[in-house]
Amino acid sequence: MLLPKRTKFRKTQKGRVSDVTYRGHEIAFGTYALKALESGKISNKQIEAARVAFTRFMKREGKVWIRIFPDKPITKKPLEVRMGKGKGNPEGWEAPVQAGRIIFEVDGVSREVAAEAMMLAAHKMSVMTKFITRRDAIEG
Repeated sequence: MLLPKRTKFRKTQKGRVSDVTYRGHEIAFGTYALKALESGKISNKQIEAARVAFTRFMKREGKVWIRIFPDKPITKKPLEVRMGKGKGNPEGWEAPVQAGRIIFEVDGVSREVAAEAMMLAAHKMSVMTKFITRRDAIEG
């Protein structure tokens, strides 16, 4: 699973993910991509589940790029603990994703295979996504 090797601070504030992205919104490496249509947070478990789903469907053909990285710690307090007494311990990691951000890219497979694989990955995401292709892609 994806997680940073080390961070400057153990816990961070929650913050809000809003607005439209101004970087990472164009296909840079592959021919086909999965693009976020809304802002939100994607956990490292969701990223890993999506990666496993579409690499299995593509039968490990082609090349896959993961364009987001979960570098924000998420804390959780134990069950049945009263209010107060400080912030909980870090439990997992998530990647804040703005609308328009490319999440995954794929190359080396046909359009039909890529579309089906990305649909399987989209079902694992907590934000609405869209399958897109590079403008200069040659169909085949």
